[in-house]
Amino acid sequence: MSSTDVCPRILVIASGNAGKVREFRNLLAYLPLQLQSQPEGLQVDETGTTFAANARLKALAVARCSGQWALADDSGLSVTALGGAPGVHSARYAASDPERIARLLRELGDADDRSAQFCAALCVAAPDGEVLLEVEGRCNGWITTAPRGDGGFGYDPVFEVGDTSVTFAEMTLEQKRLEGHRGRAFALLEPQLQKLLLL
Repeated sequence: MSSTDVCPRILVIASGNAGKVREFRNLLAYLPLQLQSQPEGLQVDETGTTFAANARLKALAVARCSGQWALADDSGLSVTALGGAPGVHSARYAASDPERIARLLRELGDADDRSAQFCAALCVAAPDGEVLLEVEGRCNGWITTAPRGDGGFGYDPVFEVGDTSVTFAEMTLEQKRLEGHRGRAFALLEPQLQKLLLL
């Protein structure tokens, strides 16, 4: 029997990243959900070798700890000329966003091939250890020679999206939702999540 009409289901966003939580709140605003941040101080070791594996690890750990459904994502940037780096180590490439960007630009140097891909893997898990949903979204583009724009977070200022001629940091939230890897992954997740909420 559905209880979503009476009380929205709690969904815990499995992230301590304020920018990521804000983006998910925007994406999930239209669903009958009561969103919560993950428990304070919870750290999950991201030992997976793929974005999907890390998303699964985080969703399962946060669901178990909170006793609620949890939505986790693992996302990152893979740069062709760097052999796919920083990849699953995107968030740990350096200590802060500016330092991560500086390292990326330094290592890429004046490479002719600046093509890159953002990938977002999303996973929804239940407290009993069941993986309810898993999807992936991708976005192709290339790395700029210098940061542009003051929106977004992470590598957004140096990732120019496809043929848009703008970086993620220069886009509105709505543009990013449509063009971005997380928005594309969410477009796959949303109809499946809606079905789950009706069960």
